[in-house]
Amino acid sequence: MLTVLRQSAVTAAVLAFGVTTALAQTAAKSPKAVLELFTSQGCSSCPPADALVVELAKDPNLIALTLPVTYWDYLGWKDTLGKDSFAKRQKLYAKARGDGQVYTPQIVVSGVSHAIGSEKAEVEKAVSQFATTGFAAKLALKEENGNLQIRISPAAAASEEAAGVWVLPISRQATVPITRGENQGKTLTYANVVRGMVRVGDWNGQETTLTAPLAATQAPEADGYVVVIQADRPGKHGYMMPGAILAAAKGPATR
Repeated sequence: MLTVLRQSAVTAAVLAFGVTTALAQTAAKSPKAVLELFTSQGCSSCPPADALVVELAKDPNLIALTLPVTYWDYLGWKDTLGKDSFAKRQKLYAKARGDGQVYTPQIVVSGVSHAIGSEKAEVEKAVSQFATTGFAAKLALKEENGNLQIRISPAAAASEEAAGVWVLPISRQATVPITRGENQGKTLTYANVVRGMVRVGDWNGQETTLTAPLAATQAPEADGYVVVIQADRPGKHGYMMPGAILAAAKGPATR
């Protein structure tokens, strides 16, 4: 089902809900890349990609995320993890790149390139290509007194590129038995399923510290989170498209 869709893109943001957690801190270690797998429980080609992301998520040098889409729900099985906002995000990526390619399974690498999600060699090649330049900044995260402190340090000269600071609550693992559709009878396991996306601030390229409520890190079924800084790319009619990911870090593993 490696089918390409060419559709108009629209903006979307997903709100997350939550409670506070205990004090924790992460070191400012920058990963090689952020991988976003756009997948669907109704896609017969997707299980190998889902399994690959489970494997890649174990690599401490990568941040591998799963974003289930909904546009295959009509095939007889409604994706239990899918969100319309993820399908819109995938289409916005295609619009920003200019190639219009939207398919499952698709992995977007650090917001700038894409690869077939089940092709490990292709994904690794894209990661290696991105790693030659790397991220534009580093992050350090600290949870304290009901807040999340996000310290941003430019990796080189300050950038004037407009960017948003996003918190993504995740479920580190999810297992779903499929009873209908193209994957009927299979039980699928996913890694780092994104449960929401919350914009908590902006970054102007300078060294700075932002503070956000820990509620931004929480969502139903979430047991972790990731913070990313992502460039804003202006589109038609005033909406913004996701650009390159400029920095990323995993939240403290305290839950």
